[in-house]
Amino acid sequence: MHVVEEPRDALIYVAARRHYMDGATMETIAQELGVSRPTVSRLLARARETGVVRITLAEPPGADSPTAHRIADAFDIRVHLVPVPSTTSAADRLRAVAAEAAVVLDSLVVDGTNLGIAWGVTTGQVARSLAPRGRSGVQIVQMNGAAHASDPATPYIGSLLQTYASAFGAATIIPFPVPTFFDHAATREAMWRERSVLAVLRRIRELDVAIFGVGYPGARMPSHVYAAGHIDPPDLARALSQGAVGDVCTVLLRADGTYKGIELNARASGPTPQDLRNVPSRLCVVGDPSRAVALLAALRSGCVTHLVCDDVTARSVIRLMDA
Repeated sequence: MHVVEEPRDALIYVAARRHYMDGATMETIAQELGVSRPTVSRLLARARETGVVRITLAEPPGADSPTAHRIADAFDIRVHLVPVPSTTSAADRLRAVAAEAAVVLDSLVVDGTNLGIAWGVTTGQVARSLAPRGRSGVQIVQMNGAAHASDPATPYIGSLLQTYASAFGAATIIPFPVPTFFDHAATREAMWRERSVLAVLRRIRELDVAIFGVGYPGARMPSHVYAAGHIDPPDLARALSQGAVGDVCTVLLRADGTYKGIELNARASGPTPQDLRNVPSRLCVVGDPSRAVALLAALRSGCVTHLVCDDVTARSVIRLMDA
């Protein structure tokens, strides 16, 4: 009887799959394949040499990684990296990043802090990750408007601000009851002269800490501003033609971090990167690799002092920097 032997390449793959994916011992694999244990050892070594098996180490969490150091040094900021497996779902990736951001935010908010919130999917997830902390004299300030003709977001924004207030024991919440984007730049200019609006703008200028994400029109985890239609398609197309790649606090940015000359920004309600630079601590949270181009724009604009993001997004940012 003639026994047809399995090709060696197939043996390498089977041995590697059973050992590295199924956790089988070399003795078990040797019995299954009808070979000796040293042969299995050689098959596994060959699997590593030929790239059938690629062993990588996850970067250490926090700031102690080459990737974190590269971004921190490039933009003179503090970076908190969250290792997340590349196969993780978009929702679970954001939850992992938000949990770390909640810890960082807790370290920044002390008694008497004026905390600014830019509402969105990311800051909403951070809110759900906050543990109650007893603070005194904390004020919560809404940094950008939320009103829109086709999106009844006002109750959601109120709930979001209240969650942050409850977590930090804040007795004062300052809402910003204006549109996300005004229909006309002249309307915004007129509103910016109203005493009630000026009072909120003054509170924004007095912030100690701000937390925000970055928006991107094509994000895998959709940005609410774009998904809910806060920007009309013709306006978005016009902004993209003027170089916009994403936004921070509803202010659209180009890839190089500039924002002046993008017409829609004259109708935006949120603070500009220049305004944000007056806030001592600016925490940017991103848990979506598809937003890397918008994150890099935010970093280049100088509006970030603290960054919490996952390792895949951070490496995507570095690839864009090198390109």
